[in-house]
Amino acid sequence: MELNLIEIGLLAALVGCFLVQLCYSLFVHLKLALAPIDVLPENGKNPISVIICARNEAENLGKYLPQVLAQEYPKFEVIVVNDRSWDGTDELLKEFAVQYPHLKIVTVADGNKFMAGKKFAVTMGIKAASYDWLVFTDADCEPASAQWLMGMQQPEDPSIAIVLGYSPYFKKNGLLNCLIRFETFFTAVNYLSFALKGMPYMGVGRNMAYRKSLFFENKGFAAHMHIPSGDDDLFVNANANAANTMIRFNRTTHVWSEPKTSWLAYLRQKKRHFGAGKLYKPRHQFILSFQIATQFLFYACGIALLCFPETLKLAIGIFVLSIALRSFVYPRLLKRLNYGELRWWFPILDPILFIFLVVNAILAIFVKKVAWK
Repeated sequence: MELNLIEIGLLAALVGCFLVQLCYSLFVHLKLALAPIDVLPENGKNPISVIICARNEAENLGKYLPQVLAQEYPKFEVIVVNDRSWDGTDELLKEFAVQYPHLKIVTVADGNKFMAGKKFAVTMGIKAASYDWLVFTDADCEPASAQWLMGMQQPEDPSIAIVLGYSPYFKKNGLLNCLIRFETFFTAVNYLSFALKGMPYMGVGRNMAYRKSLFFENKGFAAHMHIPSGDDDLFVNANANAANTMIRFNRTTHVWSEPKTSWLAYLRQKKRHFGAGKLYKPRHQFILSFQIATQFLFYACGIALLCFPETLKLAIGIFVLSIALRSFVYPRLLKRLNYGELRWWFPILDPILFIFLVVNAILAIFVKKVAWK
């Protein structure tokens, strides 16, 4: 079989991208797949301040806040920052405060100066916190168990200042929900695996914790106050390192969240995320961009090689080998991270998700700037 220069170049690029994918799968993600499930502490020691920012979240607060307030932890407070809501959130919180004395309400009124979306609300919540250890979640989130805070409490190791948790989305009907959950899964696999490898680069505000002192020692969100997102991932990116960060992925410490239910809402959410990623540390930007670029080239070169009779079987063989090898890693992780039913669809969802994200990234260019709510 004789190949021309174009075919040789495409085949070399396909093999190279395949090897890069294999490195990410076997030397980064496999560590998370094989890591022992962490054992939760038996007792709660230091007090905790839970911070939830809410804007027009009366319905979600009524549904999920009681489960946060009813956590089985000896001493904690729950701070809800009501950010200029007009849907009855204020009245609902006042009713809850009568029943739960450890609920603290912080109100952001219209007209407050220096307002910058969610980051301003988060900062107000942190300032109101009575304790140094802060645990964060959102109004539309439900702890997987009453032991959530037990797992997210301050570790005994005094050097740990950040704990990264995991937050899957609820299962709904439809392709959009399937793609959202699958994309969230890969995002979590990436940031949890890299944290295990000693290179934490992000966290999600639906389930994470850090010291109040760390926040003020590093001037909070001052470095990225000009963009609507980043109260979670950019703060972690700027302040986390191998020595001060650990992860929790025990199922009892997961926090379930409501997914977007429309394509436009999800597009706007991803638009905010793309903006934050541009401010990651250069080495993190390179590693993540290289990962995405090689995946794009893998599919692009593979599809191109399918057009040549001489390389058709080779391209199919490499595609099959890639899926087969990665199927030893990701179905196990899907089961560990509460998306077990998706593991049977992994060979199909993997390429579909990538195509979807590429299209989504292009469309996001045309979406106007949006606020957090």
